[in-house]
Amino acid sequence: MTRQAKARADEAARVEALLDELDPEVTPADDPHELRRIGLALREAAAADSELRGAVRAARQAGYTWAEIGLTLGTTRQAAQARFREAPGS
Repeated sequence: MTRQAKARADEAARVEALLDELDPEVTPADDPHELRRIGLALREAAAADSELRGAVRAARQAGYTWAEIGLTLGTTRQAAQARFREAPGS
């Protein structure tokens, strides 16, 4: 998991904990379901980002070019490299 994905997951967990502390007597929302959905979506996005990075890493290890990966992602090879290259020479 990237630092950014971990930060998003940590923030989602923090928000979830805050939602658990809401007092229904003073909170304008009757049910924080919509807010919980945001937290869930944030965690799922972090997991999807981690899975995507792993898939790109595996494709590179299998010998696929950045151009092929970029095409699959619907972007250019340069954009794919910029987003997913983990170390020089990868």
